[in-house]
Amino acid sequence: MLNALLFASLTISGAAGINPDSTANKNVSLDEIVVTDFKQNKRNLTSTAVSTISTQQLQNQQIVNLKELTAVMPNFYMPDYGSYANTPVYIRGIGSKSKGSAVGFYVDGVPHFESSAFNIDLSDIAAVDVFRGPQGTLYGRNSIAGIINVYTHNPLDYQKTRIKVGYGRFNDFVAQASNYSKVSDHFGFSTAISYHHNDGMFTNHFLNEKADKLNEGEGRIGLYWRPNTNWLIHLNSTLTLSKQNGYPYAPYDIVKDELSPISYNRNSPYKRLISSTGFNVRYENGHISFNSQTSYQFIKSHQGLDQDFTPKDIFFTDNSYHQNMLSQDITLKSNDKGRYQWIIGVFGMLLHSNQFAETSYYTRNFSTPTTYKNPTTGYAIYHQSSYNIWRGLSATAGLRFDYEHAKTNYNQEKVTLTTGATAHVRDFISSASFRQFTPKFTLQYLTNKDNLYYASVTRGYKPGGFNTIFKTDAERTYAPEYSWNYEVGTRLKFLNGRMTAEADLFYIDWRHMQTTYTVPGVGNVIANAGHTDSKGFELSMAYHPIKSLQLTMNYGYTHARYLEYKKSANEDFSGNRLPMVPNHTLSLDGTYTIMQAGWFDKVVFNAGLTGLGRIYWADDNIVRQNFYATLNAKVSITKGIVTWDLWGKNLTGTDYMAYGFKMSTGNYAQKGKPLSFGTSVSVTF
Repeated sequence: MLNALLFASLTISGAAGINPDSTANKNVSLDEIVVTDFKQNKRNLTSTAVSTISTQQLQNQQIVNLKELTAVMPNFYMPDYGSYANTPVYIRGIGSKSKGSAVGFYVDGVPHFESSAFNIDLSDIAAVDVFRGPQGTLYGRNSIAGIINVYTHNPLDYQKTRIKVGYGRFNDFVAQASNYSKVSDHFGFSTAISYHHNDGMFTNHFLNEKADKLNEGEGRIGLYWRPNTNWLIHLNSTLTLSKQNGYPYAPYDIVKDELSPISYNRNSPYKRLISSTGFNVRYENGHISFNSQTSYQFIKSHQGLDQDFTPKDIFFTDNSYHQNMLSQDITLKSNDKGRYQWIIGVFGMLLHSNQFAETSYYTRNFSTPTTYKNPTTGYAIYHQSSYNIWRGLSATAGLRFDYEHAKTNYNQEKVTLTTGATAHVRDFISSASFRQFTPKFTLQYLTNKDNLYYASVTRGYKPGGFNTIFKTDAERTYAPEYSWNYEVGTRLKFLNGRMTAEADLFYIDWRHMQTTYTVPGVGNVIANAGHTDSKGFELSMAYHPIKSLQLTMNYGYTHARYLEYKKSANEDFSGNRLPMVPNHTLSLDGTYTIMQAGWFDKVVFNAGLTGLGRIYWADDNIVRQNFYATLNAKVSITKGIVTWDLWGKNLTGTDYMAYGFKMSTGNYAQKGKPLSFGTSVSVTF
């Protein structure tokens, strides 16, 4: 498994001698053991490009949510804009701006298929893995770009209590508490609770209030039972409530190259309630491993959006969304160190979503209340075999079959605003089925010095679906998208393991891409582009020159374009760059630790530079954000059980656009976050 940060961390912690084939290798300190992804074979005979960041690195770099991993991982981009209603993720240029993520997202094995559930708090997380490239053979649904795995602590291996209070610019207040306790050798439990408030960074001048204020609370509980050395059973449940104003959008003047002040007349809130529960049963002996993951997720949200973004009362949209998702994933794999390794599994899912959307056209005196019911069922069977052909040379072949059946029940009415008179517009029931095989082939060579070389060919797939918003009947549905990912890479060690380097080249042939465009007063509509591609490379380096200093660099380059996309008779975007895809992502980070610094037990200094760009915001490639960089820093001082932190983000005050979009009424954008700073005190025992 490729991971520069992982091997650098093992060297720093003095664990460089650990068997590199072990799937327990994670980028963590020695007093932590992370529950790793189950879908890896015992000897890691299958290479894939993956970056891992540990709890210590998250704390050192003051990374508090997934969006702040942008550029920290090469070719990883989560644009920081708007509300939690839509949290797109792009890996190697592959992503989705609207509903139906192209990146799989899992927390302790629980799948999050709805992108509004992605932006979670990382304040008390053990580690995050980001797999780059299609992972459909083992994961299937919505993994055409990659996978994000988030892990929490296991109280049977990690016991601590932590209380933290922090305050920063923009009246940013954070309070957190967590406890991980082992009652006996067989039973442990964990609890965590957090609250976050921010007044907002941007002002809506018409309403004279913040356009992006936030209040969020989260609670989490985990129960772990190990009846004997072979079995581990655990139950995890998380409840999150978020309330925010999330739309600091303003008109963008192309000629003057500047944003107008934020000024619209109706408050635009977003509320979200998410309940996620996972029940996991794992069995291991010297020959096989068994894993059963049962997951349930409930989402309830409401969005109000002044979609004309002007002081005029033109139109306003209300959206309500409810989701119930139940899934079951059963995996069986070999657990010995033989030359042949195998994985086999089955997956099933029931997903039911209800959505209500009403756009009120005030100047035209009517609204369009619309309801959508979308039940979806799916199942899959998958297998992967790996064989060590000769010494360090191994080959892997995998195949997955997915079947999905989706249905939509649509009803729309038209209401006269002044009289309340109602007229039926249309209703229909539609269904569609999708079937797909996703193969994978990998060849890797691992030398006796743990230098690795690999090549892979992987099929990516994302099912089609129904637009909940459309103007014409032809826009009611969109087709599946497909890709072939071709990749070669290497992992190298230097200076007795004190320096590691990883590099890979990739080319993605992407067909029927599900692209998104915005219709004023309607919303985002998904359509299929004919043919696109994405190519680039990634380079990660970690250097540990002395015991107390760790340096890392991550760089990614992506060139993604439409090869064929004729949207209409007057709009041909063939040859244009894909929107929302940065050409470059760059991260430079250094951490210096002083042990026994006078009266203090430990002092940690961290400084990091992240940069990305150029980014085009729309298919026409007219408005763009050139490459920019922000500087972040943090100092942590520990005495006994108390740690004091002082941090700053965007210390250079870099002015940039975090997001832009185009409607027929013009171009709009959101500014990036300005200089922010804060402090916190935590007690850990």
